[in-house]
Amino acid sequence: MSRPPGGALYSPAFLSLAVELSRYPFDEDALHQGQAVSRTCGSSIRISFEEGFGSVGLQVTACAVGQAAAAIFARHCKGKDPADMMSMPDAIGRWLEGTSDMPQWQDLELLEPAIAYPGRHGAILLPWRAAVDALGKAGGTR
Repeated sequence: MSRPPGGALYSPAFLSLAVELSRYPFDEDALHQGQAVSRTCGSSIRISFEEGFGSVGLQVTACAVGQAAAAIFARHCKGKDPADMMSMPDAIGRWLEGTSDMPQWQDLELLEPAIAYPGRHGAILLPWRAAVDALGKAGGTR
């Protein structure tokens, strides 16, 4: 499978996604909490949410690519099926590697310019990996 055209990685539209993160404050008292760290760049994320991915909160320490991915995740995670969420890191990873089509997640196409930068793939996967971590913890962490 060929990689999609690159385009400008740090376009104004891409960078504006990072500003959205202020809409999603991390909640220390949320039922579900998880975290993830990128092995490639050291970026990290903490996620909090209630059942059905309601009231999602994020604490992100990442580059603009990781921040954009977190904003896209937060925009569209509400009501997602936990079983579907568990498969998303692998599906997105295959898409980033160019071995699969883009998975069904609204606005994911905004991250297409980052496909050409494998060092950023770990940062892109952070919100989905943190969600899987939270779902894997019975009852979340409090």
